[in-house]
Amino acid sequence: MWGTVIVAWLVSLLPWRLWPGSPDLLLVVIAFWCIHEPSRIGMFTAFVFGILMDVHDAGLLGEHALAYTLVAYGAIVLHRRLQRFDLLSQAIHMLPVFIVAELLTVVIHAWLAGAWPGWQWGLGAALTAAIFPVVGWVLHLPTRGADDGEPASS
Repeated sequence: MWGTVIVAWLVSLLPWRLWPGSPDLLLVVIAFWCIHEPSRIGMFTAFVFGILMDVHDAGLLGEHALAYTLVAYGAIVLHRRLQRFDLLSQAIHMLPVFIVAELLTVVIHAWLAGAWPGWQWGLGAALTAAIFPVVGWVLHLPTRGADDGEPASS
């Protein structure tokens, strides 16, 4: 679990993440683990990795930390409900959480910078929700093999 968060963080350090409208892979991995293991990965982890991303980007300190913490909070609040659904339904439920967190940081950034960055952030939030089922499927692969190998009890 921690290995996947570290790998997602390392992948998020690559320059493709700075393209307008690109999805946030680290945010998806943190949200996934907040849904499925909220006692191990929670808001503190999201805050720490958000600060690391803020330091890496050399932008507003706390911008990513706020978004990651808000998404982690939303995932933890919804985790009991979301565990009943498949990954596509979880992504649909998490879409408003991704949009609200991104909108809040964009508004704060626009207020401090004095300029509206446009609506490309909405595409980024939608793509983040769109890759949630794929990332969730990949993160479920190690546990899926253990479930398939158990004999059915009769």
